[in-house]
Amino acid sequence: MPSVKIALATGLALILAGLGATLAHSPMSVARSNLPDGVLAPTIAFNDANARYCQENETLPARTTVIRVALRASIGPRVALTATSAGHTVASGTQPAGWTGAVVSIPVGPLARTLHGVTVCLSFRAHDEWLTLHGQPVRGLSASYDGQGALPGSMGLEYLRAGTRTWAALIPDVVRNMALGRAFEGRAIVYLALALALVVVLLVVRLLLSASCASHRTVAWTCALVAALNAACWSILTPPFQVPDEPDHVAYVKQLAETRGLPSSDSEKFSIEELDVLEGLRHDQVTQHPQNHTIATTRERDQLRRDLALASRASRSGSPAAGVAASQPPLYYALEAIPYELAWGATLLVRLQLMRLLSALFAGATAMFVYLFLREALPARPWAWTIGTLAVALVPLLAFMSGAVNPDALLFAVSAASFYALARAFRRGLSARGVLAIGVVTAVGLLTKLNFIGLIPGIALGVVLLARRARGRSGLRSAALCAAPPLILVAAYAAANALSGKPLLGFVSSAAGSVHGSLLAEANYIWQLYLPPIPGTVVDFPGLFTARQLWFHGYVGLFGWFDTTFPGWVYTLALLPAGAIALLCARALAVQREALHARAGELAVYATMALGLLALIGADSYSLFPMFTATYAQARYLLPLLPLLGAILALAARGAGSRWGPAAGTLIVVLFLAHNLFSQLLLIGRYYG
Repeated sequence: MPSVKIALATGLALILAGLGATLAHSPMSVARSNLPDGVLAPTIAFNDANARYCQENETLPARTTVIRVALRASIGPRVALTATSAGHTVASGTQPAGWTGAVVSIPVGPLARTLHGVTVCLSFRAHDEWLTLHGQPVRGLSASYDGQGALPGSMGLEYLRAGTRTWAALIPDVVRNMALGRAFEGRAIVYLALALALVVVLLVVRLLLSASCASHRTVAWTCALVAALNAACWSILTPPFQVPDEPDHVAYVKQLAETRGLPSSDSEKFSIEELDVLEGLRHDQVTQHPQNHTIATTRERDQLRRDLALASRASRSGSPAAGVAASQPPLYYALEAIPYELAWGATLLVRLQLMRLLSALFAGATAMFVYLFLREALPARPWAWTIGTLAVALVPLLAFMSGAVNPDALLFAVSAASFYALARAFRRGLSARGVLAIGVVTAVGLLTKLNFIGLIPGIALGVVLLARRARGRSGLRSAALCAAPPLILVAAYAAANALSGKPLLGFVSSAAGSVHGSLLAEANYIWQLYLPPIPGTVVDFPGLFTARQLWFHGYVGLFGWFDTTFPGWVYTLALLPAGAIALLCARALAVQREALHARAGELAVYATMALGLLALIGADSYSLFPMFTATYAQARYLLPLLPLLGAILALAARGAGSRWGPAAGTLIVVLFLAHNLFSQLLLIGRYYG
């Protein structure tokens, strides 16, 4: 259609303009810093609602626009910074609540000239979570103070301003840095990542132009290919082990592949081989420290090579310790043991890359099942299935997590398969084949990651409703057949854990056993984790609009170890297209309200699956509250609900009407394509710039 071509051309032109503007922009550079290279020991931990920390005799370089403070938090409070000289405020700024990591960046007005003898003060809003201030241990006049006395060190401060070179001028340096510290060194790996990104763009363009005449099989496989190639591209761009908990998951695979046994410890005392590689990669220096990049010198490269050679000679006797991964079921790790074994004689980085590529295939499976779900759940307007699935295939967070060694990659695929199995049964009836599919998918989900338990209430409700439709003995037999695989699996898993002395259901049992306070307090916390507090209740997240600052911001861009973020204005700008998509979706639902009423039971199943997952995330987070405000408030934990996102996007395209719907859908896909491309650039700038 002409409107589709115009929308596609306009969207691609805007992407190119954005890329040009980005390359013409100069990245921030550190003008002055008192932070040594490496991990900083904590200077002081505090939990004082009225705390104010100041440091005298600072020098503020001219043109400083950001002051970065070495302050660690899981979910940080609102931070205010003021800089005074001779009693006058020369710079000030705030960072809203919701930041995370080991540093907080506070924008300030640009300074016209360099100022000496400045006092920098830091204060923050009341907060229950422990915060840790990092710096250097010093004494005397160089130390910071809190109004009552000197601290045992000086605050870690960095002063940032626009650099003198543009990103375009830095491309050779970025390419050189990207070629170091990975499984296959050299510029060829960089060009491979670029080629994958270009192929993804070409596939998206071709599918948008030919979706109306392509077969359903072609569309489904193309969407799956886009998702898999995009995740493969991210697997190359993301430095080794710079994905949440990836060292833990690699340790689990190592233990399973080398000993045929499961991890027995949740500590992070990994094998000597893995520790040597992590040290060679400067993992601790880079993780949650955006001031530090990956290895970028020949000296660091040579040291890594020595560490890899040393690690390859280490005894391969597994890794009984696997950190947070130790309590998880073994299916994903057993699958990852296959590429691990195939690359037995190679370095750990080569094995890691092959395992990441297997995870990328699961991203393709996720997109495939999303397409099948949309075909069953939204049978009208086949072109809308393409829009919803293609947009989901381009979600950066899906590619980021599926381009890593993490069971979330398989969990997303299995969760999408469960949505599809239920949608198919609701549309076509509960056949013996459909019943078995629901049961097997549920069992596979429980074998993949225990987060799948959050979907079980919705799946159970779906089975009950479908059995009622079938009526009589046939319905009861179908329900029993569906429930048998997961029940047998749960019983076996609980028995195995009981024999080994572990909690019956891993971290789920641990979370339930560590609940503190009343059930009402926990319910209030879970509510506020997603929605504004109810008037008259205790406020658990002061200064936070959790839906936006935790979940929406986390979805838009929070990569690496939650230390790689867009500038603040990007998150504000992202509200505009998100609002437009929500309005179009609401319009489509209003038009189809009679059909919604007829499918109330099916919709209740999907809603229960979503609410069950949200409740599980909230309960796990509450088990560590208030020491940690919202440990599991990570957008990646919501990605098992990707089929529902696909449905929202498909409905939004339909909400634009039959005439303009395809064009609106094209713009939605181009928006997701732009989000993916600029997220990749963000990651590149963070680690290699």
